[in-house]
Amino acid sequence: MLIAGIALLLFGGKKLPEMMKGLGQGVQNFKKGLNEPLSEEKENTEIQQENVEEKGEKPAEDEKQ
Repeated sequence: MLIAGIALLLFGGKKLPEMMKGLGQGVQNFKKGLNEPLSEEKENTEIQQENVEEKGEKPAEDEKQ
């Protein structure tokens, strides 16, 4: 409550809704960005599995040393 009151005093009633809208969009884009790499990785895995099934080969394993 206190923070909202200070923000209202600093930025005024007209500017505050615009700032909150921008903040909400920023958070939404951030969450979307966090989920995208997982989606891309899942798609790549599915494509690799399809290629392996077509060739009838065993999937290549990553060698970490």
